[in-house]
Amino acid sequence: MDRFDAMQTFARVVEAGSFTKAAQTLHMSRTTATQLVQQLESRLRVKLLHRTTRTVRLTEDGAVYYGRVVRLLADLEDADTSVSSASAAPKGRLRVDVPSPIARLILMPALPDFHARYPDIQLDMGVSDRMVDLVSDHIDCVLRAGELADSSLTARRVGELPLGVYAAPSYLARCGTPAHPQALEDSPHRTVGFLGARNGHITPIAMRRDGVQLEVQGRYVVAVDDGNAYLAAGLAGMGVMCVPSYMAAPYLAQGELVPLFEEWRFETMPLYVVFPANRHVGAKLRVFMDWVAGLMALRVPMSDPRPG
Repeated sequence: MDRFDAMQTFARVVEAGSFTKAAQTLHMSRTTATQLVQQLESRLRVKLLHRTTRTVRLTEDGAVYYGRVVRLLADLEDADTSVSSASAAPKGRLRVDVPSPIARLILMPALPDFHARYPDIQLDMGVSDRMVDLVSDHIDCVLRAGELADSSLTARRVGELPLGVYAAPSYLARCGTPAHPQALEDSPHRTVGFLGARNGHITPIAMRRDGVQLEVQGRYVVAVDDGNAYLAAGLAGMGVMCVPSYMAAPYLAQGELVPLFEEWRFETMPLYVVFPANRHVGAKLRVFMDWVAGLMALRVPMSDPRPG
């Protein structure tokens, strides 16, 4: 048994969800793919996969082994690339997870540029605001906003997101324009609640002016855990919301949102690319991080003329 072929076949079966599909992508017969995985299981003396007539699922041992195999295969690919003539052209599969608003408004429109620069990189992009386990979910990196709590991860800061507070004209017509942030705590005003991914608590709105610092949470009738849904609720007039300025900009221009408390200054939200501390930063991940950092500097420049 060739261990490399067996590990590569095992990883492809997991990713394809079947021996038949994996064998097709590897240009081998289904029988050969099955035998390679069986030989790998015999050598390791563990069962890696639960097999039925319709599905293939990882066992607990298989999930742990798959995470290690994926990293090993990626490292081998990077080693080959680093000494070959293709060193300037990273290639292979990169699994990333990014927040939905950043994906929709910033990354997706710019992907043709990334593909033109790196045509041999295949991006598998999960789009969510959920917490993910980079190891068990087999993800190379995640793009996350806000301060990080997990010290076992490595993070590269790739941008800063200016924030603002906004409301829809329909909300202001119904509830009035709050003259001071503290008014959001009183009737008839409402905020749209954003549920933090780590603890499920409502994230307060923090701001300051002339040395005075406030944290306002307000009362809500709807709370969500997704950035696009949060923006949609605000646009629908469900309450006052605090979002990164890049999300609000198109709707400000069209008169669908109105800025509030413009004399107040809001903390910026740091943006990180996060990956496991023991993960080798290969060519694919490195160029992706560089591209995101450059894109953020271009699309979301740091500027806030308001007084502190």
